[in-house]
Amino acid sequence: MFAKLELTRMAQALASHAGSRMDVIARNVANADTPGYRAHDLRPFAEVYKSEPDMRATRPGHFAKGGNAARGEIITGSGSEAPNGNDVSIEMEMVKSATARQDHEMALAIYRATSGVIRASLGRNG
Repeated sequence: MFAKLELTRMAQALASHAGSRMDVIARNVANADTPGYRAHDLRPFAEVYKSEPDMRATRPGHFAKGGNAARGEIITGSGSEAPNGNDVSIEMEMVKSATARQDHEMALAIYRATSGVIRASLGRNG
């Protein structure tokens, strides 16, 4: 039932995108002292989600909209470069991780609210 609602599908894609972004951020932090390493990031969720074609999955083998939203293109950061060629800024990675965490919490809140609305419509409050 939840899988057919566009709102829950979008929330699931947002949570997946936030998780993928946290993975990229963790790699950036892990390589903060690696000479020549360039910071990476994912395209913003709104941009990735809008760029997907408006198609409907009619069979199990089809890709549904929102299913690929987490796979945004990885782009390199444009921070200032250290003498060793590394451009990872720990402060910037902290800001990015806070944003990703907020995105994930928002997706969970949407999912919980949707669940509450459906339960209320079915006459169940608990």
